[in-house]
Order: sequence, then C-alpha cells, then structure tokens
Amino acid sequence: MSFLAYRVEESGKSTTAAWVEREESDLPAGDVLIDVQFSSVNYKDALSASGNRGVTKEFPHTPGIDAAGVVIESSDPAFKAGQEVVVFGYDLGMNTEGGYGQRIRVPASWVLTLPAGLTLSESMAWGTAGFTAALSVLKLERAGISPDRGPVLVTGATGGVGSVAVALLAKLGYQVVALSGKPEKSDWLTELGAAKIVDRETVLAAKGKAMAKPLYQAAVDTVGGDMVSAIIPQLMPEGAVTTCGMIAGIKVEASVFPFILRGISLLGVDSVEIPLVDKQAVLNRAANEWKLGSLSHMTTEIGRSGLADVLAAVLIGQGVGRYRLDLNKA
Repeated sequence: MSFLAYRVEESGKSTTAAWVEREESDLPAGDVLIDVQFSSVNYKDALSASGNRGVTKEFPHTPGIDAAGVVIESSDPAFKAGQEVVVFGYDLGMNTEGGYGQRIRVPASWVLTLPAGLTLSESMAWGTAGFTAALSVLKLERAGISPDRGPVLVTGATGGVGSVAVALLAKLGYQVVALSGKPEKSDWLTELGAAKIVDRETVLAAKGKAMAKPLYQAAVDTVGGDMVSAIIPQLMPEGAVTTCGMIAGIKVEASVFPFILRGISLLGVDSVEIPLVDKQAVLNRAANEWKLGSLSHMTTEIGRSGLADVLAAVLIGQGVGRYRLDLNKA
C-alpha cells in the first residue's frame, strides 16, 4: 500500500525535501507496522532534515523521531491491530524511516501503549521535547529538589523542552524563573506559569566565576554550553541542574568549588536510549498526575504543507512552544 512521506535527499552539497509517495515494501524490517496519524517537530528533526550526518548517516531519508498512531499488523502478541501506540526515541527518524511518513515499521521493543487519559494528538503535543522536559523534572525530584526549597530556572523557556518544563514545574508548585531571549513572549510565559522572567545576560554574567550568589535551587537547562557554565556557580547548596541540549555549544567550563562546597549535582538527561519501561512510566504520568491543561495553549498544529517552514524556524532557534504534525492534513 502506498503512503506519503517527507523525503530528504542530498543534491550536491545541499539537501532538498518533499512529500512523496512510498510503498510499505520500502520500509525496513520490524515487528509492528503502524499507521502514523501524528508526529511532532524537535530540534533533532530539524538537524536530520537539513542533512546533518551527526544525526542521519545516509540519505535519502524520512525524519521524525516521534510517531503516534494505530497498529496495522504485528508479529508480536503484545500489540494488536487497531491498538493506539506511541514511538519516540531509539533510532526512529535518525537512521530508521521516521514519523514524517504515514507508515512506519519498527521493533516491538520501541513501541509504547497509549495510556487511558491521553489521546494520540496529546501525546505528540508532548513529543520527545515534552518528554525530555518531564524526564528533567523527574531527575530533579530524584535529586531531592522540592517546591519549598527555592526557585527553579528554566533556560530556553520558549522552546519545545523549555515551555513544557515551565508548565510542568508550575503545575507541581515550583516557583519558576523563565530565561528567554524573546521579550515579546513574556506574557505567554507568564500564562504558562512562570513567576519571573530573566534575560540571558542576567544569568550569563556569572560565567567564569568559581562561585556566585546562590539564586536558584535548581535549573532545567535546554541549551548547553556557556549557559550551563553560568548556572553552576549560582545554585544553592544541594542544588542541581539538568542539561539536555547543545544549541549554545557542547563544551562546559566549571570550577569544582560549587560541587565540593555546595554539593550541587549536574544531571544529564537522555530521552533516546532509556529503558522502555521508564518511557512508559513517564507517558503514564503525562496522562494522569502530570497532565497539562496548558498543553494546547503552547502547541501549534500544522499540516504537511507547513512542515518545511517550521523545521527551518526550529533549526535556527526561532521555534516557540510545541509543534504537532497531523499527517492526514494537507
């Protein structure tokens, strides 16, 4: 059976992309064939769609690291035809045909059951970016961070990970300080739950200092580089910072003093290769105690024709909130 897929091809030193017809026989081997109804747009998707070989090694390729849809057929008895499922992470959309195709075929070990209380479209409003935010909050909880201990900083607060982190932390009772380079989005961040908004330079002023005034009990960093370096000396005793992004750079410089004099923790967040049982647990929480009423407010739904423009915006850091792709919408 034929289906539509967003196909990225190399042409000389440039890349081109278009929606083309594909056949189910073109898909890789796997246990579960899924009719994909929704996907989402993440920074890694933008990298893959731009021909970045650090994400995708061979082209032509169909990106999309997220997919939500209905099982068509399965050789694994854990999944039945008609069952609603979600896939994110592992190799989907990187070197395996991804969620920007109306069909995917994947190993059963990649597939999550959609929990009651969450629709397919809601799951892709979360997407990898949202689940990365949730995993960041989970790591902070496990590190002993709690709402009564002081404010939590969220960097890149208007982005996909940052916006969900702001909303989720606020829902859980934390005082959220949102860092953003988009002052025109201050009211929007306040609506999501931010108690205070700061600009980049305010935080970056501490870069290069061994120790600075302790302002935050914790931080969810989404950008990496100098921002992490600047946050570390500003954390309160027994504080923690999670890091999951690299748009601002891959190198972090820090003194050992905040670690040995204040006992702070630097926590890496991986949403790709974590065990399936942990992914399912986060998905279940998103459907229940972590369900976000503000999710629709921060999500822009696009059809197939809007994908290229959104990918371009996300690639240069101009995306706002979450983007959900309806694959059945032109």
